[in-house]
Amino acid sequence: MNLKEIEEMIKLMNENKLCEIEIEKNGLKIRLKKEGISVKRIIEEPTAEESHKQQPPEKTGEDAGGKKIIEIKAPMIGTFYRSPAPDAQPFVEVGQTVKPDDVLCIIEAMKLMNEIKSETAGKIVQILGESGGSVEYGQVIFLLEPAE
Repeated sequence: MNLKEIEEMIKLMNENKLCEIEIEKNGLKIRLKKEGISVKRIIEEPTAEESHKQQPPEKTGEDAGGKKIIEIKAPMIGTFYRSPAPDAQPFVEVGQTVKPDDVLCIIEAMKLMNEIKSETAGKIVQILGESGGSVEYGQVIFLLEPAE
């Protein structure tokens, strides 16, 4: 799928007042979901044979001190950004407390900026994504100590 086809999907969504559209072509499945007035997320879904290889976006474990740690993983392939603009402050820093729906970063995929939000309240323990660097689906980008 190329950018023109994605733009046509967005146009189709807008013309028909759709909130979500999913199209499969040549084994690639693309789903666009609209939140508010702009398209916020684009997610590449695995095909049936790949689905058993995929990992959930968050995984709970423990650090060396026995504290519960949640791995926040990239939900898509793209470019990782810690801040909304090059000269802006990062969304989060190590040690910062976050709550559900707080924006942690942006992942750019196919020229769309996708806000990645926390699903859990807690404290950022480590930031593993490098601003401006590539991330893969399922790659750990943050470690979070959940609030008790």
